Amino acid sequence: MAMQQDRPLTDAEAMAVLEWYRAAGVDVAVGETPVDRFAASIPKPRPQVASAPALPEAALKSDPSETRALAAAASSLDDLRSAMAAYDGCGLKARATQLCFADGNPAADIMLVGEAPGSEEDLQGKPFVGRAGQLLDRMLRAIGLDRTRVFIVNTVPWRPPGNREPSPDEMALCRPFLERQIELVSPRLMVALGNVPSKALFGTTTGIMRMRGQWKTLTVGGHTVPTLAMLHPAYLLRQPGSKALAWRDLLALRQKIEADA
Repeated sequence: MAMQQDRPLTDAEAMAVLEWYRAAGVDVAVGETPVDRFAASIPKPRPQVASAPALPEAALKSDPSETRALAAAASSLDDLRSAMAAYDGCGLKARATQLCFADGNPAADIMLVGEAPGSEEDLQGKPFVGRAGQLLDRMLRAIGLDRTRVFIVNTVPWRPPGNREPSPDEMALCRPFLERQIELVSPRLMVALGNVPSKALFGTTTGIMRMRGQWKTLTVGGHTVPTLAMLHPAYLLRQPGSKALAWRDLLALRQKIEADA
């Protein structure tokens, strides 16, 4: 078979390549001059140097004391947003487009906690605005809710590269921000959407399929709130057969709202 000659990409092909890079987490161009990667891959002799001593494990981890102090000093959600926007201690921020603070009504009785911003959330600065967010909106409407009646946040407010899960270190660093959001909003009910926020909030290794549908009492600072674990909408997009389980959990949320009315 003859090798295809080089040719300019069509607009559709170029967009497909860009989308592939974006989904892989390539967010910025590095350098404007072409680099011969084949030449660069040729091994070069390296001088013999003494190995540096390994850092202790504690030194490799981020210290959340700064985020705890920043969160504690915030007396309002606006103060907290400003503190988070100015904070540069989390490596996720360096790759993210912007802070994804929250969406919905801060005076709402119900708070939803998701995992982390995706690509669409990173661009718009709001949680749950992509395909999973559209499904979440439909789920809320099915039980008479919408974004004016809930407040939506994530375990980490910056997008992890390539839409990977946030690491335990990243979640520990950002947890004081999440806890302060909970304290300032003081919701009557909370919903943990998916495996990551459920494990983070409840401090457990139990998977979401065993935790979903159960109301547990969560205490954050001086605020105690009944919290329900549910399947994440993104999981339901991949596993539509699990929507029946999600519907049961939505009905449990609806019943709890009516019982507390």
